[in-house]
Amino acid sequence: MSCLFCDIIQKRKEALIVYEDSAAVAVLDVFPRAKGHVLVLPRRHVETILELTDEEIGPLWQVVRNVIKLLEEKLTPQGFTIGINHGKVSGQAIEHLHIHIMPRYEGDEGGSLHSVVNAPGGESLEEVYKKLL
Repeated sequence: MSCLFCDIIQKRKEALIVYEDSAAVAVLDVFPRAKGHVLVLPRRHVETILELTDEEIGPLWQVVRNVIKLLEEKLTPQGFTIGINHGKVSGQAIEHLHIHIMPRYEGDEGGSLHSVVNAPGGESLEEVYKKLL
């Protein structure tokens, strides 16, 4: 199996790495949606967050926090949008979990996560709640 992100993590492919530790590698997105758009890639190949072990998830989110601190210090954005495209229907183009960190700047014309989708379905909140219990 060939995976672009595994190749980047193992330094078989070039990327602009801005942070790395034993849990993950953070690289500048080659198709940035904002100045400083970073992808955080767990070192172990997993397709979705559900495949991470309990021991892996905490250190991965520590990397996310460390990268946010780095971006805040060096680029001084006014905020961040952080997200995961989980599965093809959500827009996941590479089948290796990656967390997007997008610095946000005043007047960048971007929206909130609420602008990504608007299809609440035909069921009431109570019906959905009952299904989740």
